[in-house]
Amino acid sequence: MMEPTLLVLIAAAFGAGAIDAVVGGGGLVQLPALLSVFPNMAPATLLGTSKLAGFSGTASAAMHYLRVVKLPARLLAVGIVVAFCGAIAGAVTVTRLHAMAFRPLVPILLSGVLVWTIRNKQLGAVHAPRHHRAHGHVVSTLAIAGIGFYDGFFGPGTGSFLMMLAVRRFGFDFIHAAAAARVINVATNLAALGWFIGGGHILWQTGLAMAAANILGAQVGTRMALKRGARFVRATLIVVVSALVLKTGWDALLALGR
Repeated sequence: MMEPTLLVLIAAAFGAGAIDAVVGGGGLVQLPALLSVFPNMAPATLLGTSKLAGFSGTASAAMHYLRVVKLPARLLAVGIVVAFCGAIAGAVTVTRLHAMAFRPLVPILLSGVLVWTIRNKQLGAVHAPRHHRAHGHVVSTLAIAGIGFYDGFFGPGTGSFLMMLAVRRFGFDFIHAAAAARVINVATNLAALGWFIGGGHILWQTGLAMAAANILGAQVGTRMALKRGARFVRATLIVVVSALVLKTGWDALLALGR
């Protein structure tokens, strides 16, 4: 019979996979569950275990999206490489600097995403890809590199930032943005996961069980997004980012009070 604590983690991983597949932010569910079950475990080990599960679900969602949604291959390839390198740089930097330095900035940046999405009701409703001149490509590449670095260094809200970039800079609707974000997020997750595995920061049995649940949740979330369309993804983005703003804002206040 399965232990109750493992059942809690599997349920959390399933929910995280479903949320991640639509708009990202599954770590809001998954990591606190790990922290509650293993309160005395090294944070790096819990982050690594969560990343193993998250990577599995994100990869599953990305493959499902790519079977249905057509994305520009060249743009995607550049985004994957740039984000992967950025995430490696972030993971290396976090070993030398304190990741908590980012805490006060996260709710501010996420609040910007939230306000922009709410104010622009037609944002992401129509898929009208835009082509940029050289300067525009440089700006977008730097933005992707920055988001990749952030994911390797800290992480909360990475999927939401990637989606907003795809909508705002490239004219994607929310379905195409969700697909592009999941694919690029696979690259950043893989970079960070490689670092955690190299350092031995994985609870393999727990992580693999959570990975299976995360994959199942990701499939459910992807099907819901594709079936219900851009309006559903937009509404989910608003709910998840609102929760992320509250959670990261509270964490930042607690950190400042210590």
